[in-house]
Amino acid sequence: MIQKTTLSAYRFILFFSIVFFTKTSTHAQTIVPQQLNFERICAGLIIDGAPFNEYTVTFSYVDFPAGTTFAVELSNDAGSFTTPTATTTIGTPVDDPVLKQQTIKFAVPTNLKGSNVYSLRVKSNTTPAVNSLSFKNLSNSTSFAAYYSTYVSSFFINDKMPTATICAGGSVSLSVYNPTPNDQASSPANYSNLKYKWFKDDVLITGQSGTTLVANATGTYYAQLDYGLCSEDNLSSNRVSVTSSSSGSAVTVTSSLGNPFCASGAGTILTATSGNSYVWRKDGVLISGATSRSYSANESGLYTVEVNFGGCTGTGTIDLKSNSFSASIDAPDEYELKDGETLSVSITTDATTPTYEWYLNNNLISGATTGNYLVAVRGNYKVIISQSSGCISTKEFSFKVTSQSDSNATVIPNIIKLSGLNPYWNIPDVYKNDTTKVLIISSNGDKVLDVVNYQGDWPQSSIEFKNVNPVYYYVIQGDAGEKKGSITVIK
Repeated sequence: MIQKTTLSAYRFILFFSIVFFTKTSTHAQTIVPQQLNFERICAGLIIDGAPFNEYTVTFSYVDFPAGTTFAVELSNDAGSFTTPTATTTIGTPVDDPVLKQQTIKFAVPTNLKGSNVYSLRVKSNTTPAVNSLSFKNLSNSTSFAAYYSTYVSSFFINDKMPTATICAGGSVSLSVYNPTPNDQASSPANYSNLKYKWFKDDVLITGQSGTTLVANATGTYYAQLDYGLCSEDNLSSNRVSVTSSSSGSAVTVTSSLGNPFCASGAGTILTATSGNSYVWRKDGVLISGATSRSYSANESGLYTVEVNFGGCTGTGTIDLKSNSFSASIDAPDEYELKDGETLSVSITTDATTPTYEWYLNNNLISGATTGNYLVAVRGNYKVIISQSSGCISTKEFSFKVTSQSDSNATVIPNIIKLSGLNPYWNIPDVYKNDTTKVLIISSNGDKVLDVVNYQGDWPQSSIEFKNVNPVYYYVIQGDAGEKKGSITVIK
């Protein structure tokens, strides 16, 4: 009888435990993911003129207290949630309190490391946090591709050139073109998280994913941005035909502005056949520092480039001509005028219908519009010759004229005659240096000049005459001491 009672009690306890555990499990906090409405995440692709990056997940939840929030987590690129990738929630999640169901719209990071084995889950903000199982995509797989297309455009390799040459047994490096690395959007090479697929004769080259490919066989090569299962054929480079040369002699040099070219601005860009290293010469003389595939030239001459193809070398030349004009001046860089002497300066040029502008102390000399000028006063002179038809360009020459008496002069003039040969306030040379300050003030107290290293070029603008000749006051401060006085300007 005692044994029977004990057995009945044991059965009751076991039944109660099963019922209690079942009820407790039924009401445990649970997140149940629904199937995703996409196959993969291909963010960053341009849709309606803007990068697309909006995805949604829907899930049910059980027995969570009011105010619980949920977040979408992306695994790392290996598919593990040990170090998950945070996503950004877009807007406010849509909640259905009746069905205990929620939909969250999210975006992936723009610097996402692309992979074909990402997973998604939802995590609660409770303590402890509750994680859902991984979502399944449209193919019922919990593992799928996720990429952010950082660079969405075609691009160039091999400096945009369609050909390259190698020697027998040699090689050539084909790199993603990146002329302006400070402008990130200008080239995919400026994005370190990007990978590439390289092709030879339309066949994928395994094991090559960087910005440079070393080609050691002839064929047609190109690169494609590797966004895994999100890759698109139009995100590819130009095609480069790699040919072989036993001597490496197949070197050509092109001029960006043609030949002859207009020698103005930065000049023309000379570009050689693609190789591994380059040495440039002009008229047989080595050009220091010119070791790139391209060289900017603004002078005529015979340019030669030696290209190393990795096993052999080749030489290319271009006899560069300019359709600009040449000019020369018969004045020395500096000339000292004797008392009563003049200096005749002439320009010789082959410019088409040239125009001339002569300047004294940076002031345009009125009426000086020919290739000849008679210098009668000291100062800093400049002449600009322009060709306004054909190759529009200019050339400039400058020279300095001093006076024999100026070098020994110590007297500071107090009169300026605007109609004279030298309508400027010319102070002795001892006061013209970078340690002497010259200050000129009008009779009204207005500061009209405040400079260091004055060069005898005031006044540079017209002087207003009323009933009397205007008077100005000067202060000269420097190593030679301080000088003060007045200046009267007369017509």
